[in-house]
Amino acid sequence: MAVTATDAIHPRFVKKPLFYSMGLKIALVQLSVGKDKSKNVAQAVKKIHQAKEKGAQLVALPECFNSPYGTKYFNEYAEEVPLGETSRALSQAAAEAGVCVVGGTVPERCGDKLYNTCTVWDINGKLVAKYRKMHLFDIDIPNKITFKESEVLKPGNEITTFECNGVKIGLGICYDLRFQEIAHLMANEGCGLLIYPGAFNMTTGPKHWELLGRARATDQQLWVALVSPARDANADYVAWGHTTLVDPWGAVVAKLDEKEDTLVHTVDLSMLEDVRSSIPIRVQRRTDIYDTVRKS
Repeated sequence: MAVTATDAIHPRFVKKPLFYSMGLKIALVQLSVGKDKSKNVAQAVKKIHQAKEKGAQLVALPECFNSPYGTKYFNEYAEEVPLGETSRALSQAAAEAGVCVVGGTVPERCGDKLYNTCTVWDINGKLVAKYRKMHLFDIDIPNKITFKESEVLKPGNEITTFECNGVKIGLGICYDLRFQEIAHLMANEGCGLLIYPGAFNMTTGPKHWELLGRARATDQQLWVALVSPARDANADYVAWGHTTLVDPWGAVVAKLDEKEDTLVHTVDLSMLEDVRSSIPIRVQRRTDIYDTVRKS
């Protein structure tokens, strides 16, 4: 188990799980996304199999990988989870490739509500986790960008984690990256890696994409993976790209540019103990004075 703020002993003396010395090979797919849903999904499936050929044990896709990103598209591209065509394709790809698939996000239809939803499929193609974006992207930067997901989407209300090869992993989506509270709760629940499918834009991307990823990795002392769509300069919403992996020291260990590509890297779990024992903030927090707690 990872050390939490309530542990009474220094993390250096905690017995480490076996997976700490094994690592987890992950692939972060920066996918080009167009208006043809079937082509988007087919390309995602192709990238999943290619990542497996490179030795990946977990493959993560970007936010809105099966549809253009934009409030005017969500209703048209929405489908039920896990009955929709995208879910069926991800389930089949995960089972055929024998990898865990973090299915970026899709517009999910549930009754009369729409959500921005991330699904996770195990090596047998079973749905093991579903996370609905909790913090909706409602911003107004004068003369730059105005965007309001809440005009169409509803927010999720559940923090979501899952396990892959013994590694506990937490999920967030794009704007969630700005809220350290949910990252802190997932870290306290034992996560060693947080994955954020996200589509930062050409205003917020260069300012905050890497900055926030490094901040979450540093303040929670864990790995952070940011998975963006590739940039399409002709799209209504232009994504920043630059899919990035950050280690528990807050260092960027791998990063893509704006074009379609796949980042493959082995996440070294032994680094978690190194950081947490060297700077043991997890046992130094004054939870008698302040704390971050789950309310539901």
